[in-house]
Amino acid sequence: MNARLLSLPILAGLTVVALPAKAADSQLLNLVMPDATVLAGVNVDQAKTSSFGQYVLQQMQNPELQKLIAATGFDPTRDVSEVLVAAGAAGSKTGLALARGTFNPAQIAAAAAAHGGTTTETYDGYTIVEDQKQTHGVTFVNSTIAVAGDVASVKAALDRLKTPSSLPAAVLTEVSQWSGQEDAWVITTVPPSSLQPKAGVPTIPGLGASGGNNALQTIQSAAAGVKFGNNVVVTAQAQSDNAQDAQNLANTVKLLASVAQLQAKDNPTIQTLAQSLTATATGTTVNISLSMPSDQLQALLTHPQTHAHGPRKRM
Repeated sequence: MNARLLSLPILAGLTVVALPAKAADSQLLNLVMPDATVLAGVNVDQAKTSSFGQYVLQQMQNPELQKLIAATGFDPTRDVSEVLVAAGAAGSKTGLALARGTFNPAQIAAAAAAHGGTTTETYDGYTIVEDQKQTHGVTFVNSTIAVAGDVASVKAALDRLKTPSSLPAAVLTEVSQWSGQEDAWVITTVPPSSLQPKAGVPTIPGLGASGGNNALQTIQSAAAGVKFGNNVVVTAQAQSDNAQDAQNLANTVKLLASVAQLQAKDNPTIQTLAQSLTATATGTTVNISLSMPSDQLQALLTHPQTHAHGPRKRM
């Protein structure tokens, strides 16, 4: 078994599971670095009660996961109830993946040691299972909370157990709002452009040399969430410097939807998404929403080629 299954990727990967909403766990939030620039979370408690959640959990079943379960007794599709991911200050390349669930730390550590590729370190009474280069690791605060990330961030999180250092009040309020309303959510407290080098931003087809990126560059902070029901609804909110920039951003989003419709006339999925999209500016705030029937989304994910081009015509 690859030892990496026991560290950050197995926890961070769970953030793709969008399931019923619940406000973020305060104990997990207390472990987050106070200068976090991006936070994202998912509540996985109700996965088995949602048809789409069941579908996603089924897609996670693979030979590597089965090896993990056999070696550790830990099944992330069964034993994890919430995941919270945080990235540190822009450019720091630090981050944490925090999970609440049911864990057997001793069994997981023993399995990691037995399969090689890892080392262990004791820090303030906690055992950190690390990769051989000792760059990333995972530890357990107790049998219900796991902490993974770069080793320095993991140790800093353990330090906050004794010396609390909270996120800013405004950020906590925003996390409470989005995590309480959405099934999966993400927040960035800094301009998204600062997280991606300008030279690496792709040009958006149909919008000229700038690709509409001038409007996107004006975003100062943003948040988004996904809600599952009969329809999968994506909601996003962006803050611009001024009202004119906000209006330009809303117009750019609507133009993108129009371009998508023109370039994908035979793609019913794109048509459905584009037609459902709304983008409005109020002051410096831009609100965006789009939706798709959950059964259509599941069918699209199951047979992407068929749904990307629509039903084949019979001769």
